[in-house]
Amino acid sequence: MSIAEVKKNIEHKMGRSIDAFKQVLAKIRMGRAHTGLLEHIQVDYYGSHVPLSQVANLTLIDARTIGVQPWEKKMVSVVEKAIRESDLGLNPATHGELLRVPMPALTEERRRELTKVVKSEGETAKIVIRGLRRDAKEQLDKLVKDEGVPEDSGRRAQDDVQKLTDKFVSEIDELVQTKSSEIMKV
Repeated sequence: MSIAEVKKNIEHKMGRSIDAFKQVLAKIRMGRAHTGLLEHIQVDYYGSHVPLSQVANLTLIDARTIGVQPWEKKMVSVVEKAIRESDLGLNPATHGELLRVPMPALTEERRRELTKVVKSEGETAKIVIRGLRRDAKEQLDKLVKDEGVPEDSGRRAQDDVQKLTDKFVSEIDELVQTKSSEIMKV
């Protein structure tokens, strides 16, 4: 493995961790309905757990209501139970074969809690980025020690990895700031 491969590999992994952080942020609701909130819910479908999107159509009825229409009539109660028992605190209402999932308005206190959650998730993402930096540093040190790569090249590569780390950490900070301001906006 060369220095260029180490840097390319670490940049790719850091980019993937940013994408994962963006997915986490998308799941944090802000009072507006979007179908992505329900996608991670697992439904008991004939003895196996499958994502809700594989047993029902998810649609937006209006800005604060998600419509869930199971493909099978007998799945309505199972889907309703799965939504109620999820960690989202949602209370679906059944209208025939359609489940209406209203999004409750966020209180000031809940908005502050969600902001804390966003900041916590941001710190977790930064820890992942720093762990990747440590791994890259170890790989570069090994290249210098075992492969005979000049120390100056190894040091320059470590500086480049640090610049990448700083870039991705600042991107995380921007995402946290943007999401926090969106949550606090009434």
